[in-house]
Amino acid sequence: MTTEVKRLIRVRTDKGAVFKRDGYGKKRQLSDSWRKPRGQHNKQREQKKAKGALPKPGFGSPVAVRGMHPSGFFEVLVTSLKDLEGLDPKTQAVRLGATVGTRKRIIIQEQAVAAGLKVLNARVVKTTKAKPAKAKPVKKDESKEKAGKTPAKKTAAPAKKAVKKTAAVKPKAEKTEEKAEKKAPAKKAAAKPKAEKTEEKAEKKAPAKKAAAKPIAEKTALAKPKAAAKSKTKTTKSGVKKNE
Repeated sequence: MTTEVKRLIRVRTDKGAVFKRDGYGKKRQLSDSWRKPRGQHNKQREQKKAKGALPKPGFGSPVAVRGMHPSGFFEVLVTSLKDLEGLDPKTQAVRLGATVGTRKRIIIQEQAVAAGLKVLNARVVKTTKAKPAKAKPVKKDESKEKAGKTPAKKTAAPAKKAVKKTAAVKPKAEKTEEKAEKKAPAKKAAAKPKAEKTEEKAEKKAPAKKAAAKPIAEKTALAKPKAAAKSKTKTTKSGVKKNE
């Protein structure tokens, strides 16, 4: 798309000419597609400002861009493979018809892309893979099935019961042993601290008594020298005291 074409498309969009049918918002059965107002007292025909514009010369798009898609290509409606013949990929683009089925759409899309044409309404079609048919199980004779099933049930039943009983008995014995082991060390551990406490109490009390006895001995030792001093002094007949 050249710069001139881009400029003309911009001019077309800047005009913004949108013409809507009078009264399309008042009645549900009326669409917004343009219809010329012909009523004698119609306000849109009288060109009242609030009733919408009428198509006039000057609203049209430039001739070079008239009918062109915003992407810069002229649309070509395609419904079959024959319609793709003779199209120019530089100026024309393909739009697939709404009546084309999915199987045919895939073929037309692939050929258009291979030819270098742009598809304006291309779709990604999800293809579902066919599921493989399940093999039917082969039926066996009923007499053989019964003969094979009956001994298997009898032999399998006692084996299961024996396993269940042994599995049920073992955990109980293990639990009783674990409980006995847990209880025995618990008593010993409880007895030890009591003996240690009694020994500590006895050790604390003994030095306390000795410490109390020492001051008494010291007092007696101090008192003895006084008695000795008294014994050294003697009295004479005349009543005079003499020291020895």
